[in-house]
Order: sequence, then C-alpha cells, then structure tokens
Amino acid sequence: MAAFCLCAVYCDAQSNYVRQKIYAFGFAASFNDSVVYVTDIQEIDSAWVENKTGFLVSRSNYSLQLREYLAEKRHEPNRTCIITYATKRKDIDKKYLKLKSKYTKKNDFSFQVLTSADFKFLPISPLEISEQKATKPEKKKKRKKASL
Repeated sequence: MAAFCLCAVYCDAQSNYVRQKIYAFGFAASFNDSVVYVTDIQEIDSAWVENKTGFLVSRSNYSLQLREYLAEKRHEPNRTCIITYATKRKDIDKKYLKLKSKYTKKNDFSFQVLTSADFKFLPISPLEISEQKATKPEKKKKRKKASL
C-alpha cells in the first residue's frame, strides 16, 4: 500500500493502461473564420495512458468535451478540436508557447484563451475505456476479384 502511495501511478492488471497525472491543453479552430480557442494548461490527475506507447487513452473524447463546450456555451459549432498533453509541466509549457507564437506572430488570428473557470477537462473513466475496447470494429477481409 505504501508503494502505491509513493508511486502515484496505478496499473490496471487486466489491460495495458496506466493511470497517471498529465498536463494538457485544448485547441480549437475553424476553416471558416480566424478565431482560435486555446484552453489554459490543466492538470488531469487520473488520466489513462497506454503503458507501452504513452498515448492518452480516448483522446477523441477529451477533444469532444471541448467541441461540445464551444458549441453549447460559445455558439461556435463545427470546430476542429485537439488535445495536447505531456507528463511533465515543462514539456507542456514548451508546446503551449510554440502553438501560441505560431498563431499570434502575424496577427492573422484572434487568439482566445479559455481559462479553467470557463472550461475544464473531465477525466475519462476506466469504464468508458473498456466500452471502447469492446466496440472496436472488426477488420474486413479483402476479397479477391474473380478474373473473367
């Protein structure tokens, strides 16, 4: 039990996922206008990450949270949303500054920051992960065309 408290990383014995703290921010843009939205850097305590690859599990659901917020609260539907994350604060700070400088350098875009008071990512539960795993579509077998 003491090792668990010191480690702060929990391994799921039935899968290849690790629950750990990550730092993340969201980005949303549209091809139809010049307004881009960026969340501030947020700490997500119980995010699930693939053990071997380090990929954030259910990244699309995190992006969907931002997209739904913008559609409902800001009346900005059809935004393309992404989430950027890192396990170390200094790594996410570098990514954030690089993205910010890219969009504020030429003043071609209106850069809108969404604070944690405006929008906050909610962690995805392990139940949602197992449901996704169970509903993955099967690969279709390729048929060879019959020659005439």
